[in-house]
Amino acid sequence: MFFKPGILALFISSLLISGMTLYASYYGALILRYWDIKSGSETQLRLERRTYLISTIIGYALVFQLFSFFLFIYTADTLHPFFTGAMCAVGSLNVNQWGYPVVILKIITFLLAGLWLIINFADNRGYDYPLIKVKYLLLLVITPLILAETIIQARYFLGLTPEVITSCCGSVFTTDTAGVASEIISFPRAFMEVIFYIAMIGALALGAVFYRTGKMGYGFAGAIFLTFLISIASFISFISMYFYELPTHHCPFCILQKEYGYIGYILYLVLLLGGLAGMGVGLLMPFRQVQSLKETLPTFQRHLALTSVVLYLLFAVIATYQIIFSNLKM
Repeated sequence: MFFKPGILALFISSLLISGMTLYASYYGALILRYWDIKSGSETQLRLERRTYLISTIIGYALVFQLFSFFLFIYTADTLHPFFTGAMCAVGSLNVNQWGYPVVILKIITFLLAGLWLIINFADNRGYDYPLIKVKYLLLLVITPLILAETIIQARYFLGLTPEVITSCCGSVFTTDTAGVASEIISFPRAFMEVIFYIAMIGALALGAVFYRTGKMGYGFAGAIFLTFLISIASFISFISMYFYELPTHHCPFCILQKEYGYIGYILYLVLLLGGLAGMGVGLLMPFRQVQSLKETLPTFQRHLALTSVVLYLLFAVIATYQIIFSNLKM
């Protein structure tokens, strides 16, 4: 089991990413302590030269971190034939207690890594590195989470034993079990549909307002984050049923399989990237008055807002199309 290509790729990439973020965090701590752009000291000159290398290294590392989320989900899904009772990634992740913590950590690090890349891009647009301390402070937050993810992921894969009888998604994503998923499924479908479309329309409207006027940036970012959470809950609650054409099937992982054209990867990618772009708008709002960013930051934020609106609109269109044309009628 350990020698499956996906597992080896995740092991190697996690170790490399952890090593690179640790290296970058060490110099990030020095930058937080000693950085002074107005100084001509030897320490400052050394840090300025070093930051080019560090930014490049951590940029590539965090891009790989984004891809690792989808590789992990894909690998977990391909492992399910090895376990009795498993029908998709749900069964594979239930083999031991470490599966779902890895998923949660990977979602968190995906979002934080994406936000770091946004800050880094904005910082590189300024001639005086105006956001350098902000991005390295964020890196110091990300690094321990990546290290924890690497350790827990290793425990998950090393703890896989084919003799274990696991649970299928039909017994996990149901109102009969305890947990967040059962609470979501128990909500009335009509209520969740109304909440989903209100949240989506509100977020898209605020995005249009920000794109045209540059105002309501914080409101747009908050609406996007709320819509991100509501969209995940809505997929489990009712959207998934129309893809599976079964009123009792609420699994968020089966849609990643070939039978459904791997459409789940597109939906999750759109949702995550759209959420990142929208939250990035709010993250950059406090720096709009920085002198070296006044010319470039508003334009970059508008591009982020447009990206977020387009991606979330695409998610809503795909979901709505499936609801309307599915053979399941409710």
